[in-house]
Amino acid sequence: MASWVLSECGLKPLPQVFQRPGARPTSYKPSKIRFLLSNKAGTDLKFASPTGCFRDRNWGLKVSVPLRVPSIEGEEESQQRINGVNGFNGEEKELKFNPGSPPPFKLADIRAAIPKHCWVKNPWRSMSYVVRDVVVVFGLAVAAAYVNNWFVWPLYWAAQGTMFWALFVLGHDCGHGSFSNNPKLNSVVGHILHSSILVPYHGWRISHRTHHQNHGHVENDESWHPLSERIYKSLDVVTKTLRFTVPFPMLAYPFYLWGRSPGKTGSHFDPSSDLFVPSERKDVITSTVCWTAMAALLVGLGFVMGPMQLLKLYGVPYWVFVMWLDLVTYLHHHGHEEKLPWYRGKEWSYLRGGLTTLDRDYGLINNIHHDIGTHVIHHLFPQIPHYHLIEATEAAKPVLGKYYREPKKSGPLPFHLIGNLIRSLKQDHYVSDTGDVVYYETDSELDVSSKLN
Repeated sequence: MASWVLSECGLKPLPQVFQRPGARPTSYKPSKIRFLLSNKAGTDLKFASPTGCFRDRNWGLKVSVPLRVPSIEGEEESQQRINGVNGFNGEEKELKFNPGSPPPFKLADIRAAIPKHCWVKNPWRSMSYVVRDVVVVFGLAVAAAYVNNWFVWPLYWAAQGTMFWALFVLGHDCGHGSFSNNPKLNSVVGHILHSSILVPYHGWRISHRTHHQNHGHVENDESWHPLSERIYKSLDVVTKTLRFTVPFPMLAYPFYLWGRSPGKTGSHFDPSSDLFVPSERKDVITSTVCWTAMAALLVGLGFVMGPMQLLKLYGVPYWVFVMWLDLVTYLHHHGHEEKLPWYRGKEWSYLRGGLTTLDRDYGLINNIHHDIGTHVIHHLFPQIPHYHLIEATEAAKPVLGKYYREPKKSGPLPFHLIGNLIRSLKQDHYVSDTGDVVYYETDSELDVSSKLN
């Protein structure tokens, strides 16, 4: 501090002198500097110097404890903290942020920053979104069937597929319990919404819960988790190509429901799958029966209106919905400009895993799909209703600091995300078999072969 003060006066600072144990005190007479108390009850200290070199400067020091002279060991520890991860070096130059380092805050700190009303679930408000979306879905279908024009059908497919995706998000809220505090209401609404788009409600709900409880964990995560190098190299060329070449990964969801991801076994329809514990088998059977009933209804409608009309009204929008689901869920955990960590072992924690998720801006689609792009706070606190996520995120940003990555602003439609998707699929292939903090690595041979193709 003294060196800095003297340098402000254009004087060369004297070398620091520390008194060592057993040594005689060093005689040193500093220039007279008086400390004047300000009129702020013991909170500010001001320097006054007879030389007048500080006349035009405000040298207020805001302190809440007495000034102390640190020991040599204390200064070394302090310097280590300054030079530590995500800190500053001795020249007050900020070091590069390390997203894989433990955050300086706790989950409780984020929770405390979120306003209390953001945790309140309003079932009437939740149901109003269901009514809105269902009305739009039926309205689009009636309008398209009435016009029955090939100029209109592509527009209908894009719009209806997006609305199917919106229905899925509301059923997703039922699965988290953020729809209402009534489990029966959540289950009934969730089954209706998800069965209508051929999703087994309980089977998916349980596996999605596993995803949230293990987000960011290499082996234990359930959704779009990375492949280890060993598993990746065991895949044949066709499987690698299908997994990392657009548009095939965006069509993966139905196959995931039946067979999960490479390296994992089981089915969302099978109550004896290792996805579920014995107490959940009845729930899985119930959802599988509802899914089967919807599939049978579609077959019946195919006989009534003809398979081509059913394909136009339901089949194509269903696959657009699948593409939305795969795109959004993939980009929640991939495609950032900087590599983000995945964890194993003692390095993993619920907080650190959740902080690797990403928010995305979808332009006009944000409201349609119920702000599911506001994903970081949702992953940490899935019980917050979707209509409070934006406010909760804004309140939590000061706590999160650089661990929150501001999403790139979208135009009316989120075409910019296609570039993020393609870049990630070309680069993010596997992670190392060893290490508790790992990052995606690139298979250069796959990248070259994809360019040749």
